[in-house]
Amino acid sequence: MVFDNRSLPFSYTEFILFGFPGISESRHLLALPFLIIYVLILSGNILLIYRIWVEPKLHSPMYILIALLFSINIISTTAIVPKAVLSVLLGMNYITLDACLFQMFFIYTMVMFESDVLLLMALDRYVAICWPLRYHDIMTSRLLLLMSIVGFIECSLLVSPIIIVASQVYFCTSNLILDFTCENMVLLNLGCRDTARIQIVGLLVRIVVTFIDITLLLTSYGCILRATMKVILGKARQKTLHTCGTHLSVVVLNYSCGLLSSIAYRMPISLDIQNLTSAIYYLFPATVHPLIYGYRLKEIRTCLLKSWPFRAKP
Repeated sequence: MVFDNRSLPFSYTEFILFGFPGISESRHLLALPFLIIYVLILSGNILLIYRIWVEPKLHSPMYILIALLFSINIISTTAIVPKAVLSVLLGMNYITLDACLFQMFFIYTMVMFESDVLLLMALDRYVAICWPLRYHDIMTSRLLLLMSIVGFIECSLLVSPIIIVASQVYFCTSNLILDFTCENMVLLNLGCRDTARIQIVGLLVRIVVTFIDITLLLTSYGCILRATMKVILGKARQKTLHTCGTHLSVVVLNYSCGLLSSIAYRMPISLDIQNLTSAIYYLFPATVHPLIYGYRLKEIRTCLLKSWPFRAKP
């Protein structure tokens, strides 16, 4: 039951997550694709994390960062998919405000942290190309751990104001969230007062952070390309460009999905399409990342084929 009474002197503390409202009578059919995608994400990412973990020759900074990216995929999708499946399959649509805010914090932090990891990958390749003899002295495990912790703390601090502001909004217009996950913009629209200013500030913060990330990424890979053309020759150059091209394809994939979702939520289109673009943004990259790295990086591909039980014997 959805309550909608503007005169009640209280703020809702429990909400109804109701994604894909246009197909309300057949929402249960979405449980299967959600589960299939989730199993693919878990199996693909865990498999490659395991292979990186057990192969000593993959214990270099680049592969450790790739494993960290896979870990983020698992964590972020786990914060979304189980609740979505329970909602569409069993009708467990209710979520408390605290749980909603926690989910938002977790998802947004992981999304931002993912961008930081992509930046660290670019930095790693730049050091490997420009200072190959000092690479292992510079890119140590201790430095990677420190940069990862600092990056996570930075992302948490950037996301926290969004969550704090949302927690102080007075929700009295409705408790129905027409999405399969808690989204800040959708939640703010349920506030009693006009939250347009808050949404504009949030949008500006997202634009600035995204612009800085993209600028740093493009600058890093621009420097890498220039250094590669100057310093490296022959097959080594081809291998370096291939590796950087793999990282860049992941960057383009992530930001393209994010741009698609952002545009969809600001266009006068159906809520189902908006929900679909949101699902693509959160789930598609996590599904494809293991395929990209497993296929394009020879070292990972070789380790996977070596462990494949049905491989052809020489």
